[in-house]
Amino acid sequence: MAEMILNVNGMVCGGCENRVQNAVKMMDGISDVKADHTTGIVKIQLDKDVTKESIIETIEDIGFDVVKEA
Repeated sequence: MAEMILNVNGMVCGGCENRVQNAVKMMDGISDVKADHTTGIVKIQLDKDVTKESIIETIEDIGFDVVKEA
C-alpha cells in the first residue's frame, strides 16, 4: 500500500474536509483519505495504481486547488 500526500487550498472547515474525503474515497483503488483543513494536507492511502493526476482532477472538480510542486 502506498501513501500520497497533497497540499490542498480552499478547505476552510470540517465540511470541506468531508467533501474532499468523500470524493477521493469514491475512486477505485483508494483505501483511505484523511483531510485536514487547518494544515491543508490530504493523506491518501492507495491500494493499487492510481495516478496523481486523476486524484488532483477529482479534488479540483469539486472546487479546491491542489498545490503543484514547482
